Order: sequence, then structure tokens, then C-alpha cells
Amino acid sequence: MTTVGTTTGTTVGEALISLLEAHGVDTVFGIPGVHTVELYRGLARSKIRHVTPRHEQGAGFMADGYARASGRPGVAFVITGPGLTNTITAMGQARADSVPMLVISGVNATPTLGKGLGHLHELPDQRGMMEKVALSSQRVTEAGELPRALAHAFALFSSARPGPVHIEIPTDVMVKPADGIAAMLSNAAPPAPDGAAIASAAKLIAAARRPLILAGGGAKRAEAPLRRLAERLGAPVVETANARGLLHAHPLCVPASPSLKAVRALMTEADLVIAAGTEFGPTDYDGYSDGGFVLPANLIRIDIGADQLARRPATVSIRADCAEALEALLLETSHVPASEGGPSRAAAAREAAFAEISPTLQAQVRAVEVIRDALPGALIVGDSTQPIYAANLYYDHDRPGGWFNAATGFGALGYGPPAAIGAALAVPDAPVVCLTGDGGFQFTLPELGAALDAQAPVIFVVWNNRGYREIETSMLDVGVEPVGVSPAPPDFCKLAEAYRLGAERLADIDALADALKRARATGLPRVIEITVD
Repeated sequence: MTTVGTTTGTTVGEALISLLEAHGVDTVFGIPGVHTVELYRGLARSKIRHVTPRHEQGAGFMADGYARASGRPGVAFVITGPGLTNTITAMGQARADSVPMLVISGVNATPTLGKGLGHLHELPDQRGMMEKVALSSQRVTEAGELPRALAHAFALFSSARPGPVHIEIPTDVMVKPADGIAAMLSNAAPPAPDGAAIASAAKLIAAARRPLILAGGGAKRAEAPLRRLAERLGAPVVETANARGLLHAHPLCVPASPSLKAVRALMTEADLVIAAGTEFGPTDYDGYSDGGFVLPANLIRIDIGADQLARRPATVSIRADCAEALEALLLETSHVPASEGGPSRAAAAREAAFAEISPTLQAQVRAVEVIRDALPGALIVGDSTQPIYAANLYYDHDRPGGWFNAATGFGALGYGPPAAIGAALAVPDAPVVCLTGDGGFQFTLPELGAALDAQAPVIFVVWNNRGYREIETSMLDVGVEPVGVSPAPPDFCKLAEAYRLGAERLADIDALADALKRARATGLPRVIEITVD
């Protein structure tokens, strides 16, 4: 730990802001309330930007999108009780996808806690509730506890598998004096790769003739060593949805879901599989719930989390950050010749995987490719809508970490619009497109106002098929008469105009590329609605 700065003449609420600044926080997403007023006393005078969503769930999703785009923790301020419970869904998504999110909330005055006296926003046990969702939930009861609570949160983000962390401050503690406290900056890092494990893995690699790499979301910031190892070994790289963009257009890249039979066949044919930062979750590996995925028999597994490694057996397990582990493997395998046929194996898998999905899904993938090609290097932030599901099955993005959505893992509808706003604020120079359906968009539609307030130049592309078509299809597939899957959509263009945003409606995707370029040129948030039969 490194101690930095000392507060003078401040309260706990004001000190919190100073300490967040010391930890490098530049943006918080939140809705002020009577139980967080004292936090805003310090915020108004700080360099930290405050973004006001229209719902606390939006605050959490914005923090999530900010974190995924920037690699830094996203921070949300929410009130006691309903503010925090509104944020739980976003925290669940962050937990499922290992996204670093710090949620700071108020809680009722210390003498009232657990008494059931009927105070405003009272819960029986707020922190106990949060402990079920967050990696950690701490209550600050004295000024001196605040630096350590923040240091603990940031240590979890940097040294272990990240996720949501909660800190609550009682209203009576927020106003306590906080003179003389200093930030404790964590220097915690992931464990270094174990030398014996690396050596064992290198022996397996040297003996392999048909190696294969599986890349998950934990590898999305390990682009360079992943590419070098794949090229050295001649190993095809299968990318799960959260790893798309790592090897764009590379001969060894297989940007296809392991739920597809073609990808499973490639895995079965491999005599060694190196799994980097993937949990083997069903939404990636058994999306059709057919039970056809079989864990590779000869498996090297790399993951930052000991608990995650313990959940699946492996021939060799390496607990480390993916980039560090891959660099260590590169050093140990410098003598290993590349296997023959890697590019041809990858090409055959790509061709078979794309052919395996239906013509309708292929057309939806091409719609996503239109977005990618019209706005190179864009971040495409998705909600649970048809083209997102299709592209999660097969799609090659052109930017590492630039493709993410809520259609895997926790699967929260309404994620895309606020997450895209967070991403746009985190990476202001990149084009940001939110691809959402008419059903999902209505979950968080008011966040158009937040995009306007923050001048976040998100292009909201609404895939309007007038209902929950994925759910309707699922009902029909099992012989259930569809019920409740056709909520009437509003006129999205008129709603955008009501928020003083530009908008246009397209009858098909032929005009989408030009519409995207026009939207990007404005530098302002804009809505493009595509009506789909």
C-alpha cells in the first residue's frame, strides 16, 4: 500500500471524493437523493465528472460500459434502499462478466440499522443483501475506515477476477470530521504464473501436433501475447463473444461460438486445448442447451481466479493474469516449432460455422458487419436482440474489447443503451454504436436524456421487429402458444426528437452505412430505427 495526500477540514463525504480522485476516478454515475446529499458536497468542487442517468439501473449499466471500454473501474453513487436495489441487476451483469464496478451507497443512520422502525428507504439488512451479489460489501462506520475500504475494493479489481464491489456509508457517518486521513493506494497485483505450472504446460505444448486456443473475456487485454503464441504454435484461436476482436481477420482466428457443431468438432480434433480467460459457461459453450459440449481431455487452463479454476478439471491450471501467463508460455516454448495446417484448420472451421447458422441469422450477421465496416474501430454495445444473438454465434469484430453485450451470462435486457453511454464517455474518440431491439430499448429508453445531458455521441440503432421475437421463437420451438411477446413499440424517431435528438427511420439495412456515417459526422447522440419484417 502507498499512502497519498492528507485531508484537512473535511467530512467523510468530502473525503470520499478526494480519495476517489487519488485512485484515478474521473467519472461517477448516479442520482442524488436525501441520503447521499453529503457525498455531493465534495463532488461539486472536484474534478470528477458526474453523469445523471434516469434510473439507478442505468447508473450501474453506465458504470459497466465505462469499465469495459476503458479497463478502469466504473463507479456508481446510489441512495439507500430503492436506489441500491435498482442497481442490483446491473451488478449481477457485472458479476457474470467479471466487470470492475464500485457501487457506493448511503444507508440509514447507524443507531437505526436493523431496528425495523420504518425509516425512509429502510431495509432489514442492506449490506447482507449486497453480500449475495457483490464480491465484497463493507460498511464505513468511522472516517479512518474509509481509505482501507477503498483500497480493498481497488485491490480486488487489480489482483483477482473483478466484479462489483459495494461500500455503504451511514448518513450520520457522512458528516463526521475526516481530517488527517490519506488515500491508501493499492499495489496489489495478480499472482505471478507458477513456474512449475508453466513448465508442465510447455511440455504439453511441445508434444502437441494439433493445438487449439480458446480465448474468453479474460484475455481481451492480452491481444499481443495471444497473437504471438497462436502464430508460434500454428494454433487456431476460437473467440467467445467477449473475446471478439482480438485477432481480427487473422488466418488463425475462428470468431465463432463453441455452441456450434463446427467449432466443437475443431475442439474435438485438437490434441491440446489452451483455454485463456474463459469460464466454459453454457451461454458460450452450450447455447442451444443440447448438452453437446464436452470439456477437452488435454487442457491447459489460464484464469486469474482460483475459484474459477477449481470449478473445471484441467491437465494443467495456471492462476495468473492472461497476458502474464501467455508471456511466460512464450518464453518457455521458444523452441517449439509451429504445427502444420493451423490456418487451414481455422479456415475450414470458419466456413463450416458460418454455413451452420440459418440464412436469417447470416443476414443479421451481415447487418452487424455493415456497422463495423461503416465505422471502423467502433465499439458496438449490444442488448439482447436478434442481430446480437446472431453475431455472438459468428462475427469478427475489428477492435479488441470493442464488442460486448448482455446476451450472454446474466442476460439483462435494457443493458445496451446506458452501457453504450458509459463506453462513449470512457473512450470519447471512438465511434460508439448501441445495437438494441425495440423491446429491450423500452427498458431503458429514458437514458436518451442522459446521453443528451452528457453529450455522449452514441448512435442508437434500434432493430424494430415489434416484439420479443427471440422469446416468441423459443415458445414456438417447444409448442407453446406465444403470449406476452408483442409489446407495442412507440415511434422511436418521435421520442428521440422529443429529447431533441436527431433521428431517422430505415426500411432495411441497405441505407444503414450512409445513415451511420451521417450520424457520426454530427458528433451528437442520434437514433436510427430499422423496421424489420
